[in-house]
Amino acid sequence: GNDNSGDTSIPDPTHKVTKDDGMKYVTTGHTMFTDAEIKADAAKYSDYIGERGFDYRNYGCLDGIPEAKTLFAELLEVPAEQVFVGGNSSLNMIYDALTRLMLHGAPGVEEPWCKLGKVKFICPAPGYDRHFGMLESLGIEMITVEYLADGQPDIERIEELARDPEVKGIICVPKYSNPTGVTYSREVVRRLAKMECAAPDFRIIWDNAYCVHDIYSEEKLANIFEFGQRYGTEDRILCFTSTSKITFPGSGVAAMALSPANMAQAKKLIGIQTISFDKLNQLRHVRYLQNAAH
Repeated sequence: GNDNSGDTSIPDPTHKVTKDDGMKYVTTGHTMFTDAEIKADAAKYSDYIGERGFDYRNYGCLDGIPEAKTLFAELLEVPAEQVFVGGNSSLNMIYDALTRLMLHGAPGVEEPWCKLGKVKFICPAPGYDRHFGMLESLGIEMITVEYLADGQPDIERIEELARDPEVKGIICVPKYSNPTGVTYSREVVRRLAKMECAAPDFRIIWDNAYCVHDIYSEEKLANIFEFGQRYGTEDRILCFTSTSKITFPGSGVAAMALSPANMAQAKKLIGIQTISFDKLNQLRHVRYLQNAAH
């Protein structure tokens, strides 16, 4: 044991560190630092401490640090409580979301997709090859839908396909769509949220990768969650984004926006998969990016 003298009471494990209150028993080898040394260290490295006094070097904040949730809520135009901030890859988050649907199903729907005879997805094409690769790897049949002369996806064909109970969703990049560069019109976004779907667990995989990537002029993408709330279809929307094209492609921060029901399921299942994501990277990004305008 360590026979260093001093206060030997066990610190409260729920205590959140601030620069005025150091952790008393941090040991390195056989050295025990004094409380004064810990307080000095905490003051020196207070950059690790979040706005609510939580030390982001520790576990916790499964769905992201509050500062990052606030930033992505502004970018995606949803309440912060509907934002889950994860690791560096939105593609990873999309694949995990699809896998959860395959293995566990959607909230309120008993059967997971893997127990169904056939699962189909609508894929506006040309589209993002990595989306198609994910669907293929999960055994999901892809139904391509072409773009019309005005550059918009054929929404009437999409609505028609959604009446098939085997069609479980659509995957798309709605703003500056890869590779055509089209941004979905307000009417297309509205009809996607409103359309009748034979499958109660129909999902819109809304890969909003380029939500702030306006170069020559701003193209406003309608907020699909607003339409989802209007038509009572918010659960069908799974929205994803990341900073991969803003900061670093392999070291950014990814996030998803979900309805309350989908958020509850995601937190339950992801909480089994991991304890938390890289909160220090989330904090770095928040302090550099600051807000949507910046």
